[in-house]
Amino acid sequence: MKGFLALLAARRAPRTVDAYRRDLADLAGFLGRSPADATTDDLQAWLADLRGRGQASSSIARRAAASRSFYNHLVLLGRREDNPAAELDLPRRRTRLPRTLSPGEVERLIQAANGTTPRALRDRALVELLYGAGLRVSEAVGLDRGRIDLDNRVVRCLGKGDKERIVPLGREGVEAVRRYLARGRPFLDKRHRPELFLNAQGGALTRAGAFLILRRLAAKAGLDPTRVHPHLLRHSFATHLLEGGADLRSVQEMLGHADLGTTEIYTHVSDARRRDTYFSAHPHARRPRGNETNARRSTYAGSTDHHDGHRPGHDLAGRTPEPD
Repeated sequence: MKGFLALLAARRAPRTVDAYRRDLADLAGFLGRSPADATTDDLQAWLADLRGRGQASSSIARRAAASRSFYNHLVLLGRREDNPAAELDLPRRRTRLPRTLSPGEVERLIQAANGTTPRALRDRALVELLYGAGLRVSEAVGLDRGRIDLDNRVVRCLGKGDKERIVPLGREGVEAVRRYLARGRPFLDKRHRPELFLNAQGGALTRAGAFLILRRLAAKAGLDPTRVHPHLLRHSFATHLLEGGADLRSVQEMLGHADLGTTEIYTHVSDARRRDTYFSAHPHARRPRGNETNARRSTYAGSTDHHDGHRPGHDLAGRTPEPD
């Protein structure tokens, strides 16, 4: 198992390696021996035990994937002839739609970053980049000054796998970065760092620092601080683009998704929001509650409409409408 984890560490992120290590340790603990010789029945019993412990479907699927990778490794080494995890019955994973902020909530968050101090200017520029360009937090804090072209209003960022992509940046974002570079960053740049975003000590802003900034701004904006994080702004960026009429392929390129299917989830978010808006706003879509139905009947028999205060059969100006 150590050899498998060492090989995995050369190809996968440290957090993934740690997760696989815990998953395989859990399997070994359940079996009471090394999992190297486990059978499919052993693994099915393990998954049943995980379900009995109340593990989420996504966690069970990840642990099964860890075991499948481990046994593939053993097959490649010639230590096994089969992969006992290949035929596991996995729980169906529910697609969870990403949460987003409404455009109004984003504006409140941005307005909470108003200020003239170096840190306030930095915070405004950070929020504008996360939302205006849809950057991942790691991309934003790792961004060098020279990768923003303010004249052409584009950001050149390095995404996953060190793949560079060019993302346009709106006027508000450009102005926020321009103000930060002119009146904010020079006062923070005590160590001559290349990164765009610096902390109060002059070092590069970290992921944790970006999270704390957003939580502080969320509290100031009257939003739930536990709900607001950098990736929420990326989700909002994609959803608002699609709701505004952007095509899916362009959004995929701006997000840096290798698979179009990953981007398609935001179309479901837009569809869900449109349905919610319809059912909460359209009179014929709302379910009558209590005596609302009777009230509506009496309203139409009376002098004014219950909702908009005009007489039935008349337009808002009191005139009899023309026939269609």
